[in-house]
Amino acid sequence: MSAQTPPVKTSSWALARLICGHICLHAAMAGTRMAAPLLALKMGYGALAVGFLLALYSLMQVFLAIPAGRYADQHGLKRPVGIALIFASTGALLAVLFPRFEVLCLSALCMGGATGAASIALQRHVGRAAHGSTELKRVFSWLSIGPAVSNFFGPVMAGLLIDHAGIWMGGAAADTNGFRVAFLFMALLPLLTWVWIRHTQELPPVQHPEGAPKPQVWHLLREPSMRRLLLVNWLLSSCWDVHTFVVPVLGHERAFSASVIGAILGSFAIAATCVRIVMPLLAAHLKEWVVVSCAMLITALSFGIYPMMHTPLAMGCCSVLLGLALGSVQPMIMSTLHQITPHALHGQALGLRLMSINLSSVLMPMIFGTAGMVVGVSVVFWTVGAAVALGSRAAWNLRPPEH
Repeated sequence: MSAQTPPVKTSSWALARLICGHICLHAAMAGTRMAAPLLALKMGYGALAVGFLLALYSLMQVFLAIPAGRYADQHGLKRPVGIALIFASTGALLAVLFPRFEVLCLSALCMGGATGAASIALQRHVGRAAHGSTELKRVFSWLSIGPAVSNFFGPVMAGLLIDHAGIWMGGAAADTNGFRVAFLFMALLPLLTWVWIRHTQELPPVQHPEGAPKPQVWHLLREPSMRRLLLVNWLLSSCWDVHTFVVPVLGHERAFSASVIGAILGSFAIAATCVRIVMPLLAAHLKEWVVVSCAMLITALSFGIYPMMHTPLAMGCCSVLLGLALGSVQPMIMSTLHQITPHALHGQALGLRLMSINLSSVLMPMIFGTAGMVVGVSVVFWTVGAAVALGSRAAWNLRPPEH
């Protein structure tokens, strides 16, 4: 058994600094993930090469997640994050110095792996510093706002710099200098992350009983609650992927403009962010298994009716409903994970979760694309919705025994 939760509490200001650091780091990855494919297309590479490049942002996290979690369990917050930030900045700088496709691939591996490793250390620290279920839900709701904000901030800043920096330097819009300036800005953002977190107080290490074998993360898979949690997490992560993939296809089939399709996807992101802002205020009244189960049923309903919505307004309403449902899930998943996992394995359990999410992000778009060509995108929506509805039973069974 591991030691009890340490008596160090994260203050509101300390949590705010961690959230700001989280935003800077994720914005760097989101910005490069938008800029790198655009540069590859500008250099004449096709859709297949761009898809491969995007997959590399998730691929490194699949292999690095559990070792990164183990390292965070051993060394706490600052050392894992500091090393990750060095790799993140290096990855972006490589794209500045050598704007070639193979270097962009290396940059993607560095940036994706570093962001995943740093996120695990941040999430582990916040979870261990929280006391009780209510505080876990509250702090993870606040922390989950970071990626939502950064997914807007990073691509917008990258796009502005790509379009205008080249002109400022005497060239043209979207020339090589514009891309280099965008990558340079993304290389500086991880340094801001370090500015935000460097004064964070480390938590005391978990003490293992002398002579006892160290717990292994794979032993967690023997626990029914962990298997249920990973299944639920994988299903809901797949819903994010299928929505991102299928909505543009449906919109194209219905002759919607790019701005309309973007607005539909944007309404999903805004709804997910809004629900995460509200959740900390309601944390004391929320039960993890109830929120996740209801979110899965709402998601299944949304997926069932989505293909039958033929106007932008109707699809936008479905997108908002889906954003509210899926946006509420991550804080509840994180709170449950920390409650069912020994303190000594928090980092590795977070790594196991991240590995399953990113493996899904690598494989699911290819599966959805193949299935969409064979049976149609509507059937993909309905199939995933049915799987999520069936999986809601596993979410309900995550309730503690006393309930």
